[in-house]
Amino acid sequence: MNNKMNHPLITVDGRTLMDRPLEPPNFVVDTLISQGLHILAGSPKVGKSWLALWLAVTVAKGEPVWNMTTKQGTTLYLCLEDSVLRIQNRLFEITEDAPDSVHFCTECALIGQGLEEQVEVFLTAHPDTMLVIIDTLQMVRPIHDATYANDYRDLSVLKRLADKHGIAILLIHHLRKEKAEDVFHRISGTTAISGAVDSSFTLVEEKRGSGRARLTCVGRDIEYRELELRRGEENVWELVSDSRIQPELLEGQIVVLLSAFMSSRTTFIGTPTELSEKIDPDRIEGVTPKKISRLILQSVEALRKNGIQAMVRRSNGKRVIELRRADSADLEGAGEIVPIDPVEALCGDLRAVSRCGE
Repeated sequence: MNNKMNHPLITVDGRTLMDRPLEPPNFVVDTLISQGLHILAGSPKVGKSWLALWLAVTVAKGEPVWNMTTKQGTTLYLCLEDSVLRIQNRLFEITEDAPDSVHFCTECALIGQGLEEQVEVFLTAHPDTMLVIIDTLQMVRPIHDATYANDYRDLSVLKRLADKHGIAILLIHHLRKEKAEDVFHRISGTTAISGAVDSSFTLVEEKRGSGRARLTCVGRDIEYRELELRRGEENVWELVSDSRIQPELLEGQIVVLLSAFMSSRTTFIGTPTELSEKIDPDRIEGVTPKKISRLILQSVEALRKNGIQAMVRRSNGKRVIELRRADSADLEGAGEIVPIDPVEALCGDLRAVSRCGE
């Protein structure tokens, strides 16, 4: 019998989960590429590899990607369809100086046949790695039938690798030639490919050779958006426009709203409805009673840095939010809740959060 069958399920009840602080996803490129598995698909010769190379260099430098901040760290670019000479030539076009924290490799093993171990060895040698790019996905897949099960199995291996090490893995892939109302339906392979990744990006030219393209983005941790891009003279994709209307996520906005609210008081204790009505009475900011507890639980550390101790607890069966300003005389017990790891708690191992409800 499978050993897993000998152990009971580790669960967390809804009340405990909703009362515990959770850390929001860590982003390698803010609001765009989070830690996890992602796919960038485009037509042949559309400029996917140029974009991938630029991303690898930009993250390694810690420079912004289209006005979005990056989390600087080592990057690994598996450029499996290119030669070292071609990569060198392209580097000279996109940057004046490539850092030693961006690494290139033109050969590697296949999924399930050594690739994971090779990446693991690299990550051990470079523990600050933030981004691994595989160009292309097809170059690391074993030869087998293109079925849903095979697609999902291959990508699940890479997904587990990304989650285990808290890095972002970006797969470069192809689009089918035939048109579709939903551009994501053009991603080559079965729907398992889109289903297994955390985010999907498609790069589609307005017209072949026009140098203008649309990057369409959808994912579990990002909002749907479309970025209009223009390929510059140095083959760098430049941002023309971004469909993302809201300049800041609510997770950031809640810190601003609560900082302003607490500027004139030392403490607040009340229900989510009461707090929501005080900081966003007209619902202009979209901070509803249902959202406010989650936003606070995911912003405990950010609020602490802004001088606010936050706690969500229960009193007489009702959820209560307690806020204390840092200069308040009585801070005992406030802010002692340590955020749990959402990957560990929600993706297989619920021991940490389930114990909190005991």
